[in-house]
Amino acid sequence: MTFSLAALDRDSGAFGMVIASSSPAVASRCLGLRAGLGASATQNVTDPRLSGRILDRLATGVAAREALDAVVAEHELRDYRQLTVVDAEGRTAVFSGAGTLGKHHHVAGDGVVAAGNMLAGPETIEAYVRGYEASTAAEFEQRLLDGLAAALDAGGEEGPVYSAGLVVVREVEWPETTLRVDWAEDPFARLAEAWAVWAPQRDIYVQRALDPSAAPSYGVPGDP
Repeated sequence: MTFSLAALDRDSGAFGMVIASSSPAVASRCLGLRAGLGASATQNVTDPRLSGRILDRLATGVAAREALDAVVAEHELRDYRQLTVVDAEGRTAVFSGAGTLGKHHHVAGDGVVAAGNMLAGPETIEAYVRGYEASTAAEFEQRLLDGLAAALDAGGEEGPVYSAGLVVVREVEWPETTLRVDWAEDPFARLAEAWAVWAPQRDIYVQRALDPSAAPSYGVPGDP
């Protein structure tokens, strides 16, 4: 019911994730990112706790594979889960339990990992990674969206997609970009529209948090 991609942008050190699903509010349940540390997805029959546990393992200094394997080994319901992770060195790992739904596939490469279940076919995930890696967009977020567009063009899920999300963390401790479409007939189009609005304002909102006196005003009531 879900297909996701996580990546490290080596030029900036940012981590980003993009995801889509036939289920509602997929980005609220499946994505985990920590600036300077890594990104991890938990999907299939989702346990939202697992991405945090994988990131906690990364925080102890272990690599992506060791972090993932440790969490899987201690999780009794592992057969229901599909998990991915990318760490600060660009190392990646993925796990698909025996109960992963429908046609499922994954690609774990250098600095990028994608996985999905209930897919139209494995070409969805192959195109996901190719679309991201082939994108020449200046912004990391746009390259992630280009990957999702390619995955959808390659067939996406077996059924309709209704929710999508995009999250990127860079130098500050909160996501500089976190955009969600929780339920829509064309969630990718809505997500792309949200990014177009957010892109020119993203860095300003970081500045408003770190140095409000230097940040521009938007001229709304109560905004000096």
